[in-house]
Amino acid sequence: MKTLFRLLSALPLFLLHMLGGLLGWVAFLASPVYRRRFLANAAQAGLRLADVRRAIAGAGALIAETPRLWFGRPPRIEWDGAGLIEQARAAGRGVVFLTPHLGCFEATAQAYAAQHGRITVLYRPARKAWLREMVDTARGRPQLATAPTTLAGVKQMLKALKAGEAVGLLPDQVPPLGLGEWAPFFGRAAYTMTLPARLAQQTGARILLAWGERLPWGRGYRIHLRAAPPTLAADPAAAAAQVNALMETLIRECPSQYLWGYARYKAPAEAR
Repeated sequence: MKTLFRLLSALPLFLLHMLGGLLGWVAFLASPVYRRRFLANAAQAGLRLADVRRAIAGAGALIAETPRLWFGRPPRIEWDGAGLIEQARAAGRGVVFLTPHLGCFEATAQAYAAQHGRITVLYRPARKAWLREMVDTARGRPQLATAPTTLAGVKQMLKALKAGEAVGLLPDQVPPLGLGEWAPFFGRAAYTMTLPARLAQQTGARILLAWGERLPWGRGYRIHLRAAPPTLAADPAAAAAQVNALMETLIRECPSQYLWGYARYKAPAEAR
């Protein structure tokens, strides 16, 4: 599989996106379960198929662009709001980046590491050993560290923030049981991680919102940065609701690049 990924990484990005778009439509048409969840999640946000049609191909592009991001040469990057990073760094504070399943979140972390400094990203280790080994190898970039969704990973992120570094999370990812609160997401209760607020409150880090827009015709990515409130609520459930509202704002910027097929409203695995 690693050999295949290395071969695919040599293809132009626009071709990978085209192949991925086809893959996205095949999955949408072939899987009734996936299709129903995709449409139901979009409808929960008040969107019609016409509003999110391009997200069907985008889900496939997300998969197809991975070999390039893991093994190929870095893509072209544009920045929107990079001054927010400089403001946080000038204050000597760490930064907590919150990125939903919107656009290319892999490119967001890589771009920060390449141009701004060290970042530690939270990820859920793959269950299969061969895939876990490949992911760990591929993501081992200079200035880019990974932290597993465990207590050790949380400690690793706290240490990075206290050193004035950056960390990145996908706050619309369903956390393990006991590490989240039920909070509204587009008007429906979703189990939401409480880690972003805890990290900021314990370290004084600045919270920034980020997402990587997939540009047309393989022209690379535009990293959008947005400011978040200076502080989140002390109550975990209230803070989770705040984070979800912030993610909703980002997603509404470009719903055609959100991963609507993600099972956002499922219960944690340990509770099922």
